[in-house]
Amino acid sequence: MLIKYVCSMGNKLIGNASWFQAVSLLVVRLWIAEVFFMSGLTKIKSWNTTVALFADEYKVPILSPEIAAYIATTAELFLPTLLVLGLMTPLSALGLMGMTLVIELFVYPDTTEHYYWFLLMGILLTHGGGKFGLDHWLMKCFGKCSSLKSCA
Repeated sequence: MLIKYVCSMGNKLIGNASWFQAVSLLVVRLWIAEVFFMSGLTKIKSWNTTVALFADEYKVPILSPEIAAYIATTAELFLPTLLVLGLMTPLSALGLMGMTLVIELFVYPDTTEHYYWFLLMGILLTHGGGKFGLDHWLMKCFGKCSSLKSCA
């Protein structure tokens, strides 16, 4: 009887695991998106200050401060938006991972928080956005129908 109960509980947990995973991926997407999007909003509030930060403090190699500021700001506003929508989630996560790597290597090394960001974005890279994202809906739609008319 105990074995039957344990097996029953295991089946219930496995059956609900996909929803737990979907909710977890949504939370990760929203959390990472907020971190980067808020940083992007801060950058566009005062563009002169942003360029000065890239010139004096961030000092990203190879790129001029202006170009680095434009690239970083664009990425911080565009990629998190895609994450919130769950659209092109692995590519968005990969872009933000690259940005995090640059931050860790050249701007603020030895910041533990960046390792957590990297880990969470790695989960999005390998698992996608989950059931609560446009990626899932588009894959479901294009996997079952031959034209967009039948998907609507």
